[in-house]
Amino acid sequence: QVHLVESGGGLVQAGGSLRLSCAASGGTFSDYTLAWFRQAPGKEREFVAAIRWTAGTYHAESVKGRFTISRDNVKNTMYVQMNSLEVVDTAVYYCAAGTPSWFSRGDQYSYWGQGTQVTVSS
Repeated sequence: QVHLVESGGGLVQAGGSLRLSCAASGGTFSDYTLAWFRQAPGKEREFVAAIRWTAGTYHAESVKGRFTISRDNVKNTMYVQMNSLEVVDTAVYYCAAGTPSWFSRGDQYSYWGQGTQVTVSS
């Protein structure tokens, strides 16, 4: 059983930056693809970015060039550096771990964190 805990959310002005962290425990970190998803009020969960053990990364078009996903396999922690934040980035951000065939599909991830709120003000 993998336990995931997100941190680093908060309130930031548009154009600002935040770095989210996802600490993992209880499993073999290297076995999993890790991902960030987000869900804004009244909207469906949305894929943000994913990273494989080999550090291959994938970013949604909406965040490409602004967000960067990374992982530290020694610290069992994943990150997403979010720059040039926009009001539309406001959401609860969740980290997920699994062995997906399709990395952008949330239903293919087995483990989820509780989420951390990111609010971007104008």
